[in-house]
Amino acid sequence: MSSSLHRAFTTTTSAWTRLTRDSIATSPITSYADQIYSIHKTRSSAGFSLDIPLIMLVASILKVYYWFGAHFSTSLLVQSLLMIIVHILLLHIALTNRPAPSHLPFQPAAAKRPFDFWQWRSTRPYWTFLSYMTLTLLVLHFLLSPTSVFLPYTSLLGYIALAIEATLPLPQLLSNYQRRGCRGFRPSVIVNWIIGDTFKMWFFFASATGEVPIAFKICGVFQALCDLGLGTQYWVWGDGPEGVDGAGREKAVVSPMVEGKGFVEEKLGALGVGGGIEGSGLAWERARVS
Repeated sequence: MSSSLHRAFTTTTSAWTRLTRDSIATSPITSYADQIYSIHKTRSSAGFSLDIPLIMLVASILKVYYWFGAHFSTSLLVQSLLMIIVHILLLHIALTNRPAPSHLPFQPAAAKRPFDFWQWRSTRPYWTFLSYMTLTLLVLHFLLSPTSVFLPYTSLLGYIALAIEATLPLPQLLSNYQRRGCRGFRPSVIVNWIIGDTFKMWFFFASATGEVPIAFKICGVFQALCDLGLGTQYWVWGDGPEGVDGAGREKAVVSPMVEGKGFVEEKLGALGVGGGIEGSGLAWERARVS
């Protein structure tokens, strides 16, 4: 009886591990497809942090070069390659549908970065940066591969990549905290991140020794905690207060005409235009805080 239970447990564990490998490899598609569709459909990337594609593209490109030294699990390599493809598409869609800069009074300006890094208004610098980074890593790869420093070099790339990837939820956490809401950031992405963390933790700690480097495990645990923080924010705040859009700007509200004849209406009536305005149903407009 115990032997049968042991075989059943082993079979179940093997099936779960295979499912976990497949889910990790395809997680970039399942996690970000809805976000891409939402931005394309609404024609606005307001509320979505452009730092997310930056973090994932840099981390994934570094992890591809890391694989040549560490030869970690093929599922993780496939995940990195798919992540590059998906986030190139996501970055393109987000840049194409960026909202116009806000010019409302008393609107705090975005914190400036050195050389306006990743805050450029033109789209070309984004692709130039990614191209130069990839080309530089490729040149270093060919120069160092015949030398004894190649393995330490690739290990350094791996730790940098995983440290960067672990910060993935931080820009969105900060953006949500400042707006006290998650408008513009799809809940499906949060759900997929949390589900993906569950699969990752199982895969990382159930895999054979040496298949998953310790750096993956450390950064994976940190990222899982941050993703739970995003889930808590959405549970507490939802989309946030009414009257604030995804970029954190206060919306202009149309004020209806005051009923009854007031001073302005009497003056317009004296000019012979008061009745026209009253009958037309037009309204005075002014920006106010809702």
